[in-house]
Amino acid sequence: MPGYRMIDLFAGIGGIRSGFDKVFGEDAKTVFISEFDKYAQMTYSANFKDDIEIAGDIKKIAESDIPKFDICLAGFPCQAFSLAGRHGGFEDDYHGVCRGTLFLDVVRICDFHKPKVIFCENVKGLVIHDKGRTFKIICDSFKKIGYKVHYKILNSKDFGLAQNRERIYIVCFREDIDDTNFEFPEPIDKKVTIADILENAPIPAKYYLSDTYLETLRRHRARHEKAGNGFGYEIRDKNGIAGALVCGGMGRERNLIVDDREHSTIPTTHIKGKINAENIRKMTPREWARLQGFPDDFKLPVADTHLYKQFGNTVSVNVIAAVAEKIRKVI
Repeated sequence: MPGYRMIDLFAGIGGIRSGFDKVFGEDAKTVFISEFDKYAQMTYSANFKDDIEIAGDIKKIAESDIPKFDICLAGFPCQAFSLAGRHGGFEDDYHGVCRGTLFLDVVRICDFHKPKVIFCENVKGLVIHDKGRTFKIICDSFKKIGYKVHYKILNSKDFGLAQNRERIYIVCFREDIDDTNFEFPEPIDKKVTIADILENAPIPAKYYLSDTYLETLRRHRARHEKAGNGFGYEIRDKNGIAGALVCGGMGRERNLIVDDREHSTIPTTHIKGKINAENIRKMTPREWARLQGFPDDFKLPVADTHLYKQFGNTVSVNVIAAVAEKIRKVI
């Protein structure tokens, strides 16, 4: 039997697990998975060959029905605390579900099973939400069930990725475990740019913006700038790094690039106008996967719309692995 048993809550497409699998390898086995979104389940299932079925709504699962485990991985929903969202926090309501309190399911499950480690990742806005009260409640909840809490904001660009993505990483050790030597990883000396992660040309025409849409984006940004807002599309320097990948809204348009390599100018989708002559395009889902540290053998089985959402929602695998390495040294 492997040395460690893991559960993957709010699993998404398995980004957190990917980082831990990279570090623990065959010494760890995932024994329970929970993910609500059916398309994320499809991507997860295509990439992890488990002999267990992915569970749905974690709120409907009794803690006693979950196999015993040593490590809890939990990327509980961040939308309620995101700086880009409405900051709903514990009062956030999404289709009748309070996403802000889903972390309490992590607490109840870990209170029952008492694993060695609880690992969580979330947006950095969690720290300052409601003047810090939200984060204090979360940390206190883990302390009350017998855990010592460590946390730090880390940036993906410091771990060999071409993305400026700050997230908070929370590591909780059970009280009987000596964590005095635990420390979060330091930045590595490896700079990666957007140019390093581009797919080979030619890039399909569907990723190049139409001239009509590009003009719409420009007018949209001009209106916002006139109103004193900074919202709008952004064209990134290929020799620089991407902004944080996000799902929804103008997530794709905040990371446009100019790609002058040869490509078709014949539209393959229904667009208004023609493909723009400035060679401005969205990055592809595979390029987003690379920005998050997923290997090229990571399968992309669903439509682009879902993939952009999934990679905007997921974690940076390189950072997860770096933290997992530090956790392993302690346990």
